[in-house]
Amino acid sequence: MASSNDSKSITYSSTRGCPTQKSISFRTAVMRGLAHDRGLFVPDSIPEVTPEELESWRSLSYADLAVEVIAKFVKEDEVPREILNDIVHKSCGAFRSTEVTPLVKVDGHYVLELFHGPTFAFKDVALQMLGNFFEYFLSTGSNGGRLAVLGATSGDTGSAAIYGLRGKKGVDCIILYPTGRVSEIQERQMTTVPDDNIHCVSVDGTFDDCQDIVKASFNDKEFRDTVKLGAVNSINWCRVLAQTTYYFWSYLRVTDNEKDVEKVNFSVPTGNFGDILAGYYSKRMGLPVGDLIVATNENDILHRFFSQGTYHREDIQETISPSMDICVSSNFERYLYHLAGNDATTLASWMGAFESTGKLTITGKKLDEARADFKSAKADTANTLETIQQYHTKYDYMLCPHSAVGVSAIHQLNMVNSSTVCLATAHFAKFGDACSMAVNPLPTIPKELARLWKLQIRSSNCPNDVKVVQAFMQRRVEERMNNHKKRDEKKQLVKRLVVVSAAVGVVAMVVSAIRRR
Repeated sequence: MASSNDSKSITYSSTRGCPTQKSISFRTAVMRGLAHDRGLFVPDSIPEVTPEELESWRSLSYADLAVEVIAKFVKEDEVPREILNDIVHKSCGAFRSTEVTPLVKVDGHYVLELFHGPTFAFKDVALQMLGNFFEYFLSTGSNGGRLAVLGATSGDTGSAAIYGLRGKKGVDCIILYPTGRVSEIQERQMTTVPDDNIHCVSVDGTFDDCQDIVKASFNDKEFRDTVKLGAVNSINWCRVLAQTTYYFWSYLRVTDNEKDVEKVNFSVPTGNFGDILAGYYSKRMGLPVGDLIVATNENDILHRFFSQGTYHREDIQETISPSMDICVSSNFERYLYHLAGNDATTLASWMGAFESTGKLTITGKKLDEARADFKSAKADTANTLETIQQYHTKYDYMLCPHSAVGVSAIHQLNMVNSSTVCLATAHFAKFGDACSMAVNPLPTIPKELARLWKLQIRSSNCPNDVKVVQAFMQRRVEERMNNHKKRDEKKQLVKRLVVVSAAVGVVAMVVSAIRRR
């Protein structure tokens, strides 16, 4: 894959290689979400960041740094620089910390706190930006000014998407989540949002069932075109791109503090592979990254791949880190495409075999190459609870169950040092029941989360049936469009009445003046 410093050359193509899904714009990739050949969009070239350029970014605020990174992948004639600046600054302004993702040192290594956004989870970084990109593109005529977003969540994506899209003009957001398989606080974050463009649907099944419904809907051309379907899940390229920004930020902050550190390692708790994929792209751009550590819970398809070369689908196990209870990593296809030498034919063959048999096995040089790109480790429930308990007792620091998986991984791999950063993907309070198994009583939870129990819940339930979900979605989109049409007609009627009333008033004044004469 070529490198480039020229954002004008950046286009995107599907991993599956369909000719109609090649060399498309950033705008199209973002609005379309999933390629129409069922592939995922990847950049046709990866821009380079030189050491000198990276050093020149050291004193920038998070938002200004993010603008520089994202601008590498976006043509200025698609998103003018001043608009990009507004989008990124508005997105970062939704965070409680001025640093957006502050870095803290614990037990000799660093923790990157990604939970200072509206929903207390790392996905806020990407989804605040995606929501603002959607709104801008719709305002300039994309999709005829309408977008119906369909997403599946194992917990955090749903609430982050909702808070990124609530109230956005022209956007309907339908989020599917597995009934009884997200934490209560995650469900309340989704279902207590009152905006009429937000629709939450619990599905009788697993997260992968929800994800399958989303994928099937994108493959249904008639449905896709009728509702003007868009994607908010981690398959959307904009999310991966937005997440690269905190790798650059944390590298600069570590090397501010540790003058002898040349490369920074990152341990990432991951199920869908999108978060660590952002680190992979950052490294390909030229960021001095050492090791990228894939940290999994009992649902360890990624760990099995990097340790054994076996990407084999297994039944999902329910764990205390539910956002990682995933048996098919939706973003992994992007990495496999690069592992295949950017050969769409090879990738399509691999994915075809996996989709028909549930198994993909890589051996030899390709497996060696994958192991050079990523290390991996698995933390089961016992490891996770022990890590939460130890960090609270020894360092007075609370980890959520997902973040604890990443921290456990660096202990297993003997990488606890000042050049290692663990990504803390959520606030512990989002998983109070799990954390209380290790720490009891728990520290006080943030007031923003405590108030959720006072708010009214609004959600629907559907069976695990793609046609039922599609019918629900189409009905909700049409209902909201009709309601908005009626409101617009009422506003126009009121305006006409005001004009008529004003005209009548003027006539009355003229008549009165004539009579006085």
